[in-house]
Amino acid sequence: MPAMTGTWDGACYRWIGLPAAITLATALGVAAPALAQFGGTQFGPPPQQFAPPSAVPQPLAPPGAPMRISPVLPPTAAPQTVTQAPGGPVSLAVAARYGRETPQPIANGLIWRIYPAKPDVARGYRALREERSAAPTFALPPGEYVVHVTFGLASASKAVSLRSEPVREMFDLPAGAIRLEGRVADTRIPAGQISFDIYSGSQFDTGDRQPIANGIATGDLVVVPEGTYYIVSNYGDGNAVVRSDIRVQPGKLTDVNISHRAAVIMLKLVSNSGGEALANTEWTVLTPGGDVIKESIGAFPRVVLAEGDYRAIARNEGKTFQRDFKVTTGVDGEIEVLAR
Repeated sequence: MPAMTGTWDGACYRWIGLPAAITLATALGVAAPALAQFGGTQFGPPPQQFAPPSAVPQPLAPPGAPMRISPVLPPTAAPQTVTQAPGGPVSLAVAARYGRETPQPIANGLIWRIYPAKPDVARGYRALREERSAAPTFALPPGEYVVHVTFGLASASKAVSLRSEPVREMFDLPAGAIRLEGRVADTRIPAGQISFDIYSGSQFDTGDRQPIANGIATGDLVVVPEGTYYIVSNYGDGNAVVRSDIRVQPGKLTDVNISHRAAVIMLKLVSNSGGEALANTEWTVLTPGGDVIKESIGAFPRVVLAEGDYRAIARNEGKTFQRDFKVTTGVDGEIEVLAR
């Protein structure tokens, strides 16, 4: 599918198929760990209690470990039917795809769990088996089961009945991935200076919501169900914040470039112009309307500020000094406040 580009509320984005995106990244020498990280969120073992999809939604897995996506497997890598002796365990082969319109199986990053159809009186719903391969085959006693699969923040469940014949099940996981980057003009913002939070829905939706993934670093991949999301991009710890709506399509990587109109400013309290900065200075940065943007203590505080007008107030040895200044996009610099 050809790449598509567009702009929406300060963000530039493009969609390309996941396998093509990762192959391209490999060809360009992008480090594998950068593609493996999912916003600091680990999609690890679920809680001990499990409920089928008809009961309650599955909670998000606890944060922490990376996850890796690879190109889809060729058709020959699909699960194979395994026969068994009469009266013995029944073969259950499972695989997942992005949806009916994307028939190739998902290559890896999947977590499979098998649960009993009915909870144990004492233990509740607890996984009987777990596999982290792309297309595992389980050997299970005849009976009723619930199969649960997760792929990043996307998941699906299905009830399965095993009698005597082998069973093969294909799960549809209409999910895509998001990769984020921030820029000021034509300059890429270093990874350690910017982070992103992802929320479901549009920024214009009403009601309080919690992010589905937060503290995501530049270049991380986050796998989410298809749909609309909005990104909150935080450049530094000042007021350089940009919100952007995006649309994620199944089986595609959405690259999002968010443009900030901001600059990095260093503050100095000096006795004379060009002099040494005075230590132990308390700083407050205000907007013209009096809103506090940043407070800090030190000789050389750095703050990322959105483009606009500000006032810096410095307090040292019981005295207060101030200066008005202006921030221009992409123009980093020093602001000296004279202690006189």
